[in-house]
Amino acid sequence: MNTGSFSDWSGAMFDLGPLYPFVGWEMAMVIVLAIFWVGWHVGQIRAESRYLADKARVLREGDSLHRAVQSERTPERM
Repeated sequence: MNTGSFSDWSGAMFDLGPLYPFVGWEMAMVIVLAIFWVGWHVGQIRAESRYLADKARVLREGDSLHRAVQSERTPERM
C-alpha cells in the first residue's frame, strides 16, 4: 500500500493508491455489521423475554403478586 510522498504536493492523485486498508470491502462489512446488529437485537429480546417471563412466573406463585401490588405506593397529589 503506497500512500505517496507528502513532502511535495506535485504529482498525479491517481498514482497514490488506497489511503486505508480493505478498500473495496465496505459493502461486505456493512452487510456483515447489519446481520450482526439484527442478530444481537433478536438475542437481546429473547433473553429479556425469558427473564421477564421467569419474574412473572415467580410473582404468580402464591400470593406474591397481591403482596407486590399492595406494597406499591401511589404518588401523593400535589
